[in-house]
Amino acid sequence: MRDRRGRSPSPRPIGSALNRVLESIAPQTTLAGVQSVWPKAVGSQIAAVTRVVEEHEGTVVVECESSVWAHELEMMAPQLLEKIGAQMSSEAPEKLRFRASG
Repeated sequence: MRDRRGRSPSPRPIGSALNRVLESIAPQTTLAGVQSVWPKAVGSQIAAVTRVVEEHEGTVVVECESSVWAHELEMMAPQLLEKIGAQMSSEAPEKLRFRASG
């Protein structure tokens, strides 16, 4: 589309348009919400060794690389829930459960 002087508008970054499309088609579930905010809420070190895998009746299950990580994160659950809640625009989970994946 050209402006009134016949010039084309400057190109705009596609990133913001893609983010809007992805947000509009993303499932609106607690699981999807936690999965989308997890890396930012918990940090890159924890995100690298964990994976949000399921949700049932307000409890989100996170698989951890080892039982040591699962135990450590279980103790950190109240702080992690607070950080997740601050990042989510929809309803945050009530509880986190951690388990070793191997």
